Amino acid sequence: MNIKPLGDRVVIKRLEAEEKTKSGIVLPGSAKEQPQMAEVMAVGPGGMIDGKEVKMELKVGDKVIFSKYAGTEIKYDGVEYTILKQSDILAIVE
Repeated sequence: MNIKPLGDRVVIKRLEAEEKTKSGIVLPGSAKEQPQMAEVMAVGPGGMIDGKEVKMELKVGDKVIFSKYAGTEIKYDGVEYTILKQSDILAIVE
């Protein structure tokens, strides 16, 4: 990937939404809820942000949960990504 985030920003790719409900009902594309889980695709260098040193705690390949309305969605080479600040990441899924 050729996207290099700056500062404390992270590039993520959302994981696919469920196609079926627990009871087996198949959902059309418009009814699927956007997942809040994603995979980290690229991580910025961190550094000094607003006079404070920011250490990046994420690495490429981490599975994360992020804030629902966080970040900026972009499309690059036909794939949708979201760029957001590390502080918008709520948890790492192990």
